[in-house]
Amino acid sequence: MAYRELVRRWHEAVRAADRGHWDAALDTFGGIAEPPARICFNVGCVQLLAGRPEAALRAFNKTIEKDNSLAVGYFQRGFVHLQLEMYEEALSDYHMAFSHLRENPFIDYKQLGLRHILYAWEVLYSTAAVQCHLQQWQEARVTLEKAVVWRPERRTAILELALERVQDHLFLEPMLVPLRELFRPRKKEVEQLDSKDFLGKPKVISSIIPNDEYIGFEPLRPQKQGFYEPSADALRDAESGYHRVLSRYRPEEPPGPEVAVGSLVFVLGRAADGWATAIHDGQKLHIPSSLLEPASSMDKWVPPRCGEASAGADRPAVLRLRCECSLVLRAGEAPALPALRALLRDRLAQQAQRGTLSYRLLDGTELGTVLGQEDLGKVWQQLTDGRLTLCCQDSDSHSGRPVLYRMLAQHSYLAQGPGDLEFSKGDVLDILSEVNEDWLEGRCNGKTGIFPKCFATQTSCDAAFL
Repeated sequence: MAYRELVRRWHEAVRAADRGHWDAALDTFGGIAEPPARICFNVGCVQLLAGRPEAALRAFNKTIEKDNSLAVGYFQRGFVHLQLEMYEEALSDYHMAFSHLRENPFIDYKQLGLRHILYAWEVLYSTAAVQCHLQQWQEARVTLEKAVVWRPERRTAILELALERVQDHLFLEPMLVPLRELFRPRKKEVEQLDSKDFLGKPKVISSIIPNDEYIGFEPLRPQKQGFYEPSADALRDAESGYHRVLSRYRPEEPPGPEVAVGSLVFVLGRAADGWATAIHDGQKLHIPSSLLEPASSMDKWVPPRCGEASAGADRPAVLRLRCECSLVLRAGEAPALPALRALLRDRLAQQAQRGTLSYRLLDGTELGTVLGQEDLGKVWQQLTDGRLTLCCQDSDSHSGRPVLYRMLAQHSYLAQGPGDLEFSKGDVLDILSEVNEDWLEGRCNGKTGIFPKCFATQTSCDAAFL
């Protein structure tokens, strides 16, 4: 058996004995192949604690066989022989224990793992106790007088009392090593049983997230299923947290990182100008707020029901519909914004009934039209990262749509879906409708689509109506 395994079993058995679990301790000691003398000594002590002197005698016999110079082994076996009324054998053991002291007043066994000091006078005292049982009263008196010579200070009283008992022909109780004092493995050896992490855990010294408590290597990335949730103190305002990017964003400044559609960014705060400060891939950047949606409140989840959908996928898919709407207004009648929104809601309800659904094919060259169940199966093949975009175009839409006002592109915008309007910085955009507070529908270079409102600014041109 490897020494490491021996130490582990040895330590477990001693701990079991300390808790009073004698059988558990004996079973663990019994699992040690070729146990050394100290282990056999421990087995003998535990057997005595369990009230089995015969088994204890067999264990101490093995102790002496493995180390015939172990004085404390003879001393403890002499006590067992005396308990079994084997007086001649007990007397021989005590004589052997005293001879192995080699005329030393004591032996301290602490270095071997036993918290006990075996004194020469104790061995002589136990020898006298055996002689009393053998009716050798004179020899017992001589032995005790010899013990007085070896006695340490403050031990005179017990020996004087023993001499009085022997003179009155009364028996003496032999001494022994306290049964709960066992040989124990070295503390350093026990500590080495557990593997140590010498490198320790990394600690964030400086983080762009205030009061960042994460101790990993990338505290700014999602750290569990879903996304990383910092402590409440790390949030600057109610809008801080992880957001998903709705469309690809490429900053005008070359050092800025490009953010792909569907990416997760951690928003630190939003400014009044419509821009947000966020973290992406460990870099700080400014991104239009209109391109972000909270990761915890995304579009309605629509689970795929078609057999063509990704097989075995447990996660739902996000279905996003981008609509093109035609709304004709009379010349000179510019409705207020609430009235205009009401008209749009009515128009979109009609469009949902008779609009044409389309999607971008796998090769990305053109749009495919959804006319039946077979086409719908092809749609689900476009599912990417759990998201799918469809374009709903009114079949009655025409090119002669009214221009509400014009805007000047302040940043270039790359189309991220079939319904997006792509333009370059400096282009003039004809605004056809306001999708919501953050998105507009416009026309540029003969193409119509939607784009983030913060990418352009309104010009001084007047609004035009049909």
